[in-house]
Amino acid sequence: MSQIIKQNRTWVLMSQLRDNTTKEDLEKITPSIIELVYKWQSKGRFIWSGPLSDEKTGMAIFEATEEEAQEFHEEYGRICSEMLDHSLYQWESIPFLSML
Repeated sequence: MSQIIKQNRTWVLMSQLRDNTTKEDLEKITPSIIELVYKWQSKGRFIWSGPLSDEKTGMAIFEATEEEAQEFHEEYGRICSEMLDHSLYQWESIPFLSML
């Protein structure tokens, strides 16, 4: 019997405010985004997340299978796609110590 092993990989979700996004728009989606991130954080999936210095862009780095990452991205998009542009990338990160 053959088995397919689903491997966790590192993913990066980049989000950027759209020009017409207001503070009120962000206040509407913030509770849902916090709930989604908390759900994944409680599973130990998030590595880092937070805003960048341009005050328009945010980044989240997490570990998941490809299927799980797509599921997260779709759920994220349902919450905020009208206010944020967002893209999901697989990151071929190399742990620093493995290079020594």
